[in-house]
Amino acid sequence: MGKAKKEKNRIAREQNKNGGVPAKGNLKVKGENFYRDAKQVKFVNMLKGGKPTRNSKGKIIKEAPFQSKLAIAAKVQPDRRWFGNTRVIGQKELEAFRESLGSKVNDPYQVLLRQNKLPMSLLADASKVSRMHMVDTEPFSDTFGPKAQRKRPKLKVDSLENLAASTTELLENYDDKNDPSLLSNNITDWIDEARDSVFSKGQSKRIWNELYKVIDSSDVVIHVLDARDPIGTQCKNVVKYIKKDVGHKHLVFLLNKCDLVPTWVTAKWVSILSKEYPTLAFHASINNSFGKGSLIQLLRQFSSLHSDKKQISVGFIGYPNTGKSSIINTLRNKKVCNVAPIPGETKVWQYITLMKRIYLIDCPGIVPPSLEDSETDIVLKGVVRVENLKTPEDYIQKILEIVRLEYIQRTYEVREWTDHVDFLSRLAQKYGKLLKKGEPDLSTVAKMVLNDWLRGKIPYFTPPPRNDDEEKIKNAELVKEEEKAAEKVSDNSKEKKKKLKGVEQNLRNIQNKVQEDKDIPDWDEIFESVVADEDVSELNLKTDDSDREQSDDNISEKTKGASDEEEDHDDQEESSYKGKNKVETVINKSKKNKRGKRKGTHDDDELTISKKEPRMKTNKRKIGVHFYETANVKNRNRKKVKPQDITKLAKKFKNMGNKK
Repeated sequence: MGKAKKEKNRIAREQNKNGGVPAKGNLKVKGENFYRDAKQVKFVNMLKGGKPTRNSKGKIIKEAPFQSKLAIAAKVQPDRRWFGNTRVIGQKELEAFRESLGSKVNDPYQVLLRQNKLPMSLLADASKVSRMHMVDTEPFSDTFGPKAQRKRPKLKVDSLENLAASTTELLENYDDKNDPSLLSNNITDWIDEARDSVFSKGQSKRIWNELYKVIDSSDVVIHVLDARDPIGTQCKNVVKYIKKDVGHKHLVFLLNKCDLVPTWVTAKWVSILSKEYPTLAFHASINNSFGKGSLIQLLRQFSSLHSDKKQISVGFIGYPNTGKSSIINTLRNKKVCNVAPIPGETKVWQYITLMKRIYLIDCPGIVPPSLEDSETDIVLKGVVRVENLKTPEDYIQKILEIVRLEYIQRTYEVREWTDHVDFLSRLAQKYGKLLKKGEPDLSTVAKMVLNDWLRGKIPYFTPPPRNDDEEKIKNAELVKEEEKAAEKVSDNSKEKKKKLKGVEQNLRNIQNKVQEDKDIPDWDEIFESVVADEDVSELNLKTDDSDREQSDDNISEKTKGASDEEEDHDDQEESSYKGKNKVETVINKSKKNKRGKRKGTHDDDELTISKKEPRMKTNKRKIGVHFYETANVKNRNRKKVKPQDITKLAKKFKNMGNKK
């Protein structure tokens, strides 16, 4: 029974005693404090609590709650986590794990799906960890002096004789001119001119914030490169950051604008860059694209790898004006991002939905700061808008140096010139860009040339590095592998078929496509092995080494067949790739032999099929064609005729009518 009910019954009993008259005064409720409310009582108990009770002599009669010497009997929870079997691993297993995973952890073609349960810290090499500076770890005051904590300091010399010898050597090699501490070396009659703010575009804090937002939000990062200069348009600092700090994100190189360079250049750059990261060739165009199917198939494979996520995000990064927004428009097959042939069109990042589980992120162009790049290099990379340049004619000399003479003559129909000023003057007279008194408008014509350069109207590409020694080594290794494969055929023919199936399929596609098109191979078929694997457990994008070496071998054979000693290296490469090389593949032979034959007859035939027929040698000389003469680069009309003046034609016909 509660207090209120007890009090009610007590009041009723007192009324009955008094004859039904209620008692006078306030009725006291037992157990209730009328001097402090509940909040004040808690405060008083807090002040009194936590202290021991003492007698008059000060001895503790009753301990405080935390002063009790009697410990409570401890009891371990009967749980499987404490009493079950634990995961035990030995040193041999750890060493095997470190060797097997250490060889694949840096391979971009393989993906580790679950790394939370693995001791990834074992892969870090202790010797490669950067040591701290000696002055930071052991200051001078802690090493020398009265507060020294070391008995022996670490010095480079063993004795006083060595110290004296090193000091003497420093004095002998001392040069006043190389001493930056001297005031005379710091005072000069000139100072370095401050670089214009135009050349620092793409390096602002806002742009880099956009970049890091894109990288943090992306599961796959696609680095867009310009096929004309892949190394120059590569952000090495960003690639290093992704590899070191966010290694769980996938990085892919995408060679855009591959239609502006010959096919052999694209193939060579793809083979070189594929050694570091997966590389695809691409041509961004809504109506006539190239490499779109390969890229979408690759993104689908990444999506299947991350099946635990609802969707994946793909970020596009790279230099300005490399075609990031155009690639997104090509994948969506409509205009979803604003594009322009000038740098800096994309201001902020933008999310675009490609599929239900794949999202694309467009990023503004970034320019990593580099001390090696001059102002001319920055302009020619397409970082700066041409209309913002104060003296655009200063950057034409570099274009005339790196572009071949015949390409300039054919593009602008100017036969000869002495320097870049003379070249611009002739162009100004041709196009009618003149100032008062017939002076050529060099600034306007220079901007026209720079715009043609940025938009790909001037033929140019950076030749890929070539090393003959590496090719000889690869050829020797290929010959050894073919001999070993021929010896193993008789022992186990089934294993031989499994090994050679993936190798020969790509070679057949390359050769057949070259014979059909003769100009541009189908990259979707060439890189079919890169994106066709749908295995969720491992992203095995990397084709066999023998496959890649044989494909490079085919390209090198074609270039050697059309080499001309009188022409330059570029002429050799451009002409040789288009030569007719009709080589029958091993697969075509094997398919013909398989038709209408039994299993018993395969053993005899495979011995002859495995050996490659020697190439026929003739004395005929292969003559190729220049890429930029036949290819329709940027829809340039090579047969364009200069229009005639209407007034002159009218006078001509009028005079013809007057003649008798």
